[in-house]
Amino acid sequence: MLSVEQVQQDVRNALEEWKSLEYLMHNDIFVVGCSTSEVAGEHIGTSGSEQIAQVLFEEMESFKQETGVHLAFQGCEHINRALVIEREVLNAKGLDEVAVVPVRKAGGSMASYAYKHFKDPVMVEEITADAGIDIGDTLIGMHLKRVAVPVRLKQKSIGYAHVTSARTRPKLIGGARAVYERADAEHCD
Repeated sequence: MLSVEQVQQDVRNALEEWKSLEYLMHNDIFVVGCSTSEVAGEHIGTSGSEQIAQVLFEEMESFKQETGVHLAFQGCEHINRALVIEREVLNAKGLDEVAVVPVRKAGGSMASYAYKHFKDPVMVEEITADAGIDIGDTLIGMHLKRVAVPVRLKQKSIGYAHVTSARTRPKLIGGARAVYERADAEHCD
């Protein structure tokens, strides 16, 4: 049987690894897709758990405090994968609020928990996040900036859920003479 302590340790390991990679910058948006059913070893959307959501949310909030990122919790397909964010992020990024409240059966336990526990939660239909973690194959890619780059974590699962992570980078444009690193540009005249 899966323990809450194991879930907590798994997510903590994954987030510690994220911090050590130094991809994240203050004010980046970090999208979190999570099936608490998958974490518990059940089929996505069948056994949502507020207890698992609580553990994950608390670890994500600590991660937010330590890194300075903004969290965006993706809801499930029944609300078109809309995201829970803080109103301050909505205002700072010029996003449009949508009218839906995530609940366990339409939004998922993770998004529902985040909505109940954020300081001033709002919902947005889409976002262009700088990085993210997908716990249980919830398909966060639609909310990442172009170009997404896989981040291969050593922590391959949280509970029973498969974990996939990604960061983004600017598009590389130009031709044969293009320079992509600032240090290289200083030597070109």
